[in-house]
Amino acid sequence: MSDSLPYAAEAEAPLTPDELNVLRKQYIREGKEEATTQTKFNYAWGLIRSKSKHDHQMGVSLLTEIFRNSPERQRECLYYLALGYYKLGEYSKAREYNSKLLEHEPKNLQAESLKHLIEDGKEKPGS
Repeated sequence: MSDSLPYAAEAEAPLTPDELNVLRKQYIREGKEEATTQTKFNYAWGLIRSKSKHDHQMGVSLLTEIFRNSPERQRECLYYLALGYYKLGEYSKAREYNSKLLEHEPKNLQAESLKHLIEDGKEKPGS
């Protein structure tokens, strides 16, 4: 597993429809319930990067499942769950997951970057 997480700004760039479709097809081919953790994670990552709120919700759902069932992936899941909730406008949940990551890795620059985005988003009118 890589020690490097993408910065939140990088995760704003959505995959092309073809790229997301490759991940979706792999997930479906393996079977939603039988798909490997890596396949689920890849698909969830693609969904989080999407511009669609529905995709963000699906991504958060998959990541939550991985977080609960795969302790070795919890670190990555914390970051992407925080990012997913941020993109959904659920700033308190985003802050909760990001704070858990920062508790374990206080010098994590990506989580620090996301922390500032969450705080800025929270201050927007209507959020």
